[in-house]
Amino acid sequence: MSSEQTSTSAASAQAINGFSSATMAASNGALQRSTEEIEISMPWGIVAGKWWGSRLKQPVLALHGWQDNAGTFDRLCPLLPDEIPILAIDLPGHGKSAHYPKGMHYYIFWDGIALIRRIVKYFGWDKVTLLGHSLGGALSFMYAAAFPDEVEGFISIDIAGPPARDHHKQAANLGDSIDRFLRYESLPESKTPCYGYDDAIDVVLAAYDGSVDLQSVEVLMRRGMAPAAGRFNKEGFYFARDLRLKVSLMGMLSLPQVIAHAEKIKCKVLNIRAVPGMHFDNAEYYPSVIDAMKKSSRNVIYHEIAGTHHIHLVNPERISQQVTDFLLDRD
Repeated sequence: MSSEQTSTSAASAQAINGFSSATMAASNGALQRSTEEIEISMPWGIVAGKWWGSRLKQPVLALHGWQDNAGTFDRLCPLLPDEIPILAIDLPGHGKSAHYPKGMHYYIFWDGIALIRRIVKYFGWDKVTLLGHSLGGALSFMYAAAFPDEVEGFISIDIAGPPARDHHKQAANLGDSIDRFLRYESLPESKTPCYGYDDAIDVVLAAYDGSVDLQSVEVLMRRGMAPAAGRFNKEGFYFARDLRLKVSLMGMLSLPQVIAHAEKIKCKVLNIRAVPGMHFDNAEYYPSVIDAMKKSSRNVIYHEIAGTHHIHLVNPERISQQVTDFLLDRD
């Protein structure tokens, strides 16, 4: 490796690690609110989080999407008023949070509900307000259905509830999914892929297939990758997420199950659907879930806003006012 490459790699590592400081310049040109890194103890390790704003007031609990991390809200939070504190967490196996132990599967639409419950109990909150994108929005939906009297409201970005899956396809893929999980679990650390900074960014950018731009990928990778030297004695960077998350979609729900949960929700709901946003195989899924929530919810506010699936990260200014109005109860 040349001295120039070594200098670039070191600067990239410093940039990634440096973004855990309390205050930093926002990518939109504004000064971000003060933030604090926190750790929440769990039976298997820690859940890492990023607390925006005052620690004297209960925050909105923010949940990111599948294989993303708490950094997904780094460009939205600075646009929200100071009186709205946000606690954005890394879900287990994501970002800076501990991975599940070997032998333990991820069932992301089920264990995420228990995780939220653990966090609520940890802080002693009586009621909670949730903000979620994609998987995080589905978890907010499920928690509001499971504990309908303990949720003030939730915001869901570009998802209505857990995506409804064809159970015939799921049954056909089950064996392969289990074998893939076991292969990932037995992969030696020495086989962990490591990349130069630019190559790693390019890999992620290609994987998101147009949902994010270069700037957004760099924001996500502040928590999503780490220098390999400290763990593997290699040059470059590795992706921090648990590889087993790629096989975490077993135990998905059917549309009737999603509808049944939707009808249990009592709190107010803000649903922001990005256009074109994420594609769903069943065109009836999104409107049918929204309609089902309206049966018992205090209020369901629905907006369609131009943007990709990661609208909150790529174009946060397009949704910040709707989020602010909802959280300050102006609707």
